[in-house]
Amino acid sequence: MIRHIVLFKLNKGLAFDDAEVVESEKIALQVGDKVPELREWKAGRNTARRTEAYDFAVIGLLEDADALARYMADPFHRLAIEKWKRISTWVVVDLEEDPGPAEVTITPAGHTGLSATSPGYGTGKD
Repeated sequence: MIRHIVLFKLNKGLAFDDAEVVESEKIALQVGDKVPELREWKAGRNTARRTEAYDFAVIGLLEDADALARYMADPFHRLAIEKWKRISTWVVVDLEEDPGPAEVTITPAGHTGLSATSPGYGTGKD
């Protein structure tokens, strides 16, 4: 499985109420229904208001590299690309995902991931 993530930054002077941005956003929201290779599709505006934040994101899930190639060539996806090219810059990442259930442990920075039952827990070495 491949998780396809694109983050868009609107060009200076543009806002979400500009006609071309409204049209591009509508198209992005439709990609999941129009491109059959996509198993999942999410698109939306960023809620963070930090200067370094991107403005809009799309996140899709595809079966494999062949499905990603078909997605990239799909005419509706190509239309979306052309629309967003005129109004933004973007960055892309494609992550390989295990299709099975995953177990993830997230620990705060500087911690080793020891749990309350781990040897050494509470000794200052965690």
